[in-house]
Amino acid sequence: MSLYEKIVKGEEKIALVGLGYVGMPIAVAFARKVKVIGFDLNEEKIRRYKNGEDPTQEVGDEVISSTTVDFTSDPAKLKEARFHIVAVPTPINLDKTPDLHPVESASRLLGRNLTKGSIVVYESTVYPGVTEDICVPILEKESGLKCGTDFRVGYSPERINPGDKLHRLENIKKIVSGMDEESLEEIAKVYELVIEVGVHRAGSIKVAEAAKVVENSQRDINIAFINELAMAFDKMGIDTNEVIDAMNTKWNALGFRPGLVGGHCIGVDPYYFIYEAEKLGYHSRLISSGRQINDDMPAFVGENIIKYLVLANKQVRQAKVVFFGVTFKENCPDVRNSKVIEIIRHLEQYRITPVLVDPRADASEVEKSYGYKLSDIEDAYDADCLVIAVAHDEYREKSLEDWNTFFRNCNDNEKVIIDVKSVLDKKAVAEKGYRYWSL
Repeated sequence: MSLYEKIVKGEEKIALVGLGYVGMPIAVAFARKVKVIGFDLNEEKIRRYKNGEDPTQEVGDEVISSTTVDFTSDPAKLKEARFHIVAVPTPINLDKTPDLHPVESASRLLGRNLTKGSIVVYESTVYPGVTEDICVPILEKESGLKCGTDFRVGYSPERINPGDKLHRLENIKKIVSGMDEESLEEIAKVYELVIEVGVHRAGSIKVAEAAKVVENSQRDINIAFINELAMAFDKMGIDTNEVIDAMNTKWNALGFRPGLVGGHCIGVDPYYFIYEAEKLGYHSRLISSGRQINDDMPAFVGENIIKYLVLANKQVRQAKVVFFGVTFKENCPDVRNSKVIEIIRHLEQYRITPVLVDPRADASEVEKSYGYKLSDIEDAYDADCLVIAVAHDEYREKSLEDWNTFFRNCNDNEKVIIDVKSVLDKKAVAEKGYRYWSL
């Protein structure tokens, strides 16, 4: 009997290693079909899951409360499973090189608890070769088992889009790969239990690893193109979004908009490709240039904040600048690699002390990760400048009159609005006479 058949019959379990924005939804999805162990070293996170709380807001408290996932922070529990999915983050170092510490640590921990006949599938974003050249040797060393004889490996890149309620795990085609044909089929069948639209069988593990970094690098390059246009159009006095609206009337327009590119995927994955390519003697020109453009956007926004404060006759050092939103994207609590924070850090050279508010972000996570404290909405009033940095639904629903209440009592032409995501109606703002800038 195959491992897949034993899992379906309840004789074997699936284990998720890493229960963040990726691992937790996968664990919950599989738990609707089979027995699942959900493991994370973060005891506080496990406590919240057990209490029916969903800090990621990906599936909701009600779903977490009713799931049958066996949440644990005890590594020994992993011995009860023989199909393991590793979904830990893979960030970058300060020098923009891949930080493989999380996936290496997960491999060591899993290796110490690996049993014969197991399959290990990595979902963490890596450059081609990491699974077989780095993770497998760690698994072998820690377990004393031999890959290909005692256990097998595969790779299936995560494609979950945090905060997206339309494109979910179940309706996004899953790329799967295995070290051999037998592994590939076992892995594909297991994922087909929860992926309603089916899976794509990649020709090799390296192909699957490459597909992940390439799909996000492609998006990064497209956004960089639009961001470069936005910087040029800003000097020309042309509204970028009006240009895009006109361009989008053509059937093959791609529809990208300017913006800050942060988070754990698009703002990170291209560096994994660049790193591996340069190791092999190829210097990436297009991808590196796109990354540089997108990395420059926080400073570009920051300089426009200063410019418009000056135009409004504000004393920059004494100006109260309120940032609405600090997460890396709208409608999710994820603050990893937040480019809003980089705007704020850019403003520090001007001695501006900003106020940060965000109804979605976890205040403790913001302070732990960046050293900034989130303020209550009451602290956002009497502002000189409003920076609508993230297009949360809560902000899109506000009227111009609602935004006006946050300003201190002054003339309309002294009120500054920096609308990073073009949430407001530009014409309506212009009619009020505010100092308004959008990306």
